[in-house]
Amino acid sequence: MISYPLVAGTPGIFPALTGLSRDDFDALFIDFRAAHARRLQQASHTKRGFRPRQRKAGAGHPFDHDLRDRLLLTLVWLRVYPTYELLGWLFGLDKSNAWHNVQDVLATLQAMACFPLDRPDTQRPRTSPEDVFDAFPEVRLVADATEQSFHRLKGWDNQKPFYSGKKQRHTIKAQVLCTPSGRVGSVGPSVPGSVHDVTLLRRSGDVDALRPEEGLMADLAYVGLAEERPGLQVVVPHKAKAGVPLTEEQRGDNRRVSSCRVVVEHLLARFKVFHVLRQTFRSVFGRHAQIFRVVALLVDRCLAAFRPEIVPVALE
Repeated sequence: MISYPLVAGTPGIFPALTGLSRDDFDALFIDFRAAHARRLQQASHTKRGFRPRQRKAGAGHPFDHDLRDRLLLTLVWLRVYPTYELLGWLFGLDKSNAWHNVQDVLATLQAMACFPLDRPDTQRPRTSPEDVFDAFPEVRLVADATEQSFHRLKGWDNQKPFYSGKKQRHTIKAQVLCTPSGRVGSVGPSVPGSVHDVTLLRRSGDVDALRPEEGLMADLAYVGLAEERPGLQVVVPHKAKAGVPLTEEQRGDNRRVSSCRVVVEHLLARFKVFHVLRQTFRSVFGRHAQIFRVVALLVDRCLAAFRPEIVPVALE
């Protein structure tokens, strides 16, 4: 049976099982334990049945696993994405108990996920001196969307919105905005795969947080955003038209944009380390946004550990 003491004996296995190093896991657990206790104290309804709470937090039958093992269980599910039956077998639980443990831990991790754009920010995040964005000083955010395969629902009306013409299959789409330094700035809502990237950006409302002198960098999927929002500075690659190829100068501009946009591609690649966002999503559509946000939290914490000098300043 998998447990923290067993896995801690071989620290090299931590990234393969959880996507985090042992040190990152231990640091996460310290914050998680405090956040979990706060969430339970503030809860006004029970977790099962959502009835008004009649007892203090912590009442009832204790869990078979301690809080550290339950966090480990959830990270294994995010990283490896096994079925709940297999996850329960690995941790000595019934599959229904494994599901309840994962949902409880995810709720706390979601509450911990707070990114710079979630609150009004009047300062540009600090970047490293060697930042390649020197050529685009107005750019504050880099936007990109990612799609994940989703099982086909029953009924034409239910499955049609999820069909992605680009991927030629049913998908769920989510958006991430990162700072020029490569940290998570914000994550947008999860939408069916047929929703266009620009529409997803509109729904997130993150563009409204930019000041007139600040701009957004994106790929060709966001062409036309500048015309829609005249006051917004948008940096996108040049797009060739039928019979009108790009000039050498335009191609050079595209290469410079691509060299900067790679920060969001690298960030999304870190997201896909967690197979819950890489394999076909097996849960219900409504849970995808929560899981995507939790993975963003885990990735951003790892980036903060590697590059603490560029942690964005969170304003009160």
